Amino acid sequence: MDLKKSVKFISLGGGNAVSVSRIVSIVTPDSAPSKRLVQEARGKGLLIDATGGKKTKSIFIMDSDHVVISAVSAETVIARAEENDDETNEG
Repeated sequence: MDLKKSVKFISLGGGNAVSVSRIVSIVTPDSAPSKRLVQEARGKGLLIDATGGKKTKSIFIMDSDHVVISAVSAETVIARAEENDDETNEG
């Protein structure tokens, strides 16, 4: 195991974050399949609610089959990830 390899996180707001390397997909919550995905994850005990009581704007599908719902839009999260990559590459 390479100890120099650091784990990168993306902030979901409210003090919540997810590991970039564990994200499989980020989807919007507007479609019926997305809503079904959240309900199925809730039923299996695999839903992580990081909305802080706010409206869900993005759904993260993780490599562990967990589903994370967030009040931050997918576009914002992707921009934060790219921003973190730029900062890493500068140093």
